[in-house]
Formats: sequence, structure tokens, C-alpha cells
Amino acid sequence: MRKRRLVIAISLLSALSFLSTGITKAEPSFDQMARHILDVVKAFRAAYTLQVVEHTKAGGMSPREDWEKDPHFLPLPAQFVKAAAAQVGGLEIGLISLTPLNPENKPRTSAEVDALMQLSRDRLRGFISFVDGDQFKAVSADLGFVRSCIDCHNQHPQATRKNFQLGDMMGALVVRLKQDRVPSRPSDSMLPGEPPKRPPGTLERLTPPPTTAPPSLSDEPIM
Repeated sequence: MRKRRLVIAISLLSALSFLSTGITKAEPSFDQMARHILDVVKAFRAAYTLQVVEHTKAGGMSPREDWEKDPHFLPLPAQFVKAAAAQVGGLEIGLISLTPLNPENKPRTSAEVDALMQLSRDRLRGFISFVDGDQFKAVSADLGFVRSCIDCHNQHPQATRKNFQLGDMMGALVVRLKQDRVPSRPSDSMLPGEPPKRPPGTLERLTPPPTTAPPSLSDEPIM
């Protein structure tokens, strides 16, 4: 089961790393790429929630905020998203809410608050992109689609709202990118250089080292 969780986490990191290098213009390109990024994040989180968190309940596994303390605990879906997104350079992916359990997930600016309010009023819209100071941002409505997620929020001791129902908008996913990271012309688009060295992140620490080396070409029989 731990291998399945690692496969999903590594796949999310690979997808986000690929998508983060594809932004080449300002509004039109960023709007389209932000939609793709947020769709990927939602898809992998849904897979993690349904195929890992929900599937392993019968085996005694459970999602916990302090999941690192016990091998029978799993990261909460929100923690899974933030841990994976933290490995991606060049942009920032987070969660925001008007009633967050974690104070770090409060909207950072009045524009983010306004985006949440617009998405809450118009449920069919689902997505907003805008310029906020020196950043391009995109916000996608985050709906409660699993009963256990709804119950966790409603019963949490730090919850300021305790009446969420299935299908309610509980917050949003947000992508933030500095304007100077977006090339002004398509010809300016280049592959990023080698990233700076950094200590291993949470998901990298969970990845077991290889147990055997791959066979060398010299070991293969000559036909």
C-alpha cells in the first residue's frame, strides 16, 4: 500500500514539473496552463483520496494531521497536495479558504478573497484567473465530494464552519506565478537551467532507495 501511495505521489510530481515549464506567455497562455495544472492536481488528489485513503480504511489505515508519527497513518489529502506541490519550482500551488482549518490557508490578498466569493456565488464558473500585484494567479473551486472529508472538516476542533454538505465549495486550489517568470515573447521561452540544490522533501524521504542495480549492457548475451 505504501508503494501505491509513492507511485501516486511521484506521478503527481512528474506531471506538475512538466506543466510548470510550459508557461510561455502572459494572460492567454497562463490561463490555459493554469487550468491544466489545477486539473492535474485535482485528479491526483481525487485518486489519492479514493484509491488510497478510502481504500485502506478497512486495513486500519487512517488520514491524520500527525501522520509522520505512525506508519499506520496517512497524510490528509490537503497535506498530500501541499507536500507534492512544494517540490515544484517556478510556481506556487496551494489551498485557500474563507474558513480554513489551517491559518496558512487563508487568502493572502483581497483579490484572492474576491475570487473565492465569486466562485461561491457562481458555482458553474469554477475557475478564475487574474493579475494580483506582481503575480498571475488562478483559482479553482474545491468541492467536497467525499463524506469523510466533509465530516473531518465539520468535526475538527479548529473549524469555524461546521455545516458543510456534500457538493459544497469548501475552498479553492490556487496557482501563483510571478509575472517576471513569464516570458514576454514565445521566442524567449527556454528550458529552465539546473535547479539549485535543496534538502530532500517529505515525499522524497518516503521513496525507498533501489535495492538492486540495473543490468549493464555488457551483461546481456550477444545474439
